[in-house]
Amino acid sequence: MITYQHINVKLPALPHRATSAWIRAVAATYGKRVGDVAYVFCDDEKILEVNRQYLQHDYYTDIITFDYSEDGVVSGDLFISLDTVRSNAAAQGTDYDEELHRVIIHGVLHLCGIDDKGPGQREVMEAAENRALDLLRQMAEEQGRGKSKQP
Repeated sequence: MITYQHINVKLPALPHRATSAWIRAVAATYGKRVGDVAYVFCDDEKILEVNRQYLQHDYYTDIITFDYSEDGVVSGDLFISLDTVRSNAAAQGTDYDEELHRVIIHGVLHLCGIDDKGPGQREVMEAAENRALDLLRQMAEEQGRGKSKQP
């Protein structure tokens, strides 16, 4: 089950069913099934607290992924700072919703086994994020066409 929670922020206006279907589809491209994945949307102060408490890191970040995956089933807790997503989108000249989706799927890609810390790995992660965002656009277009055919 994929859940969406919030601490110190308003829950983002995401279509939960469609977002969850997209997450499952992306995981499936890596031969994975989705187990229990909890998205916790928060502010910078909360993510800094989590970063300090669990990772001994003293800095802000957009996402922290706690991976509980096993036997081909992705599971984890993903903390996302909406403050950092917003500031990153502004700094990069990117649409906020696109940056939010990029961060959402970034965590799932970690759960699927993609890393981004070693040499050349950042490029692999970015390519995977871009493919996932393309899939999201494709799924949205297909859903839009399906709705237009209904009476």
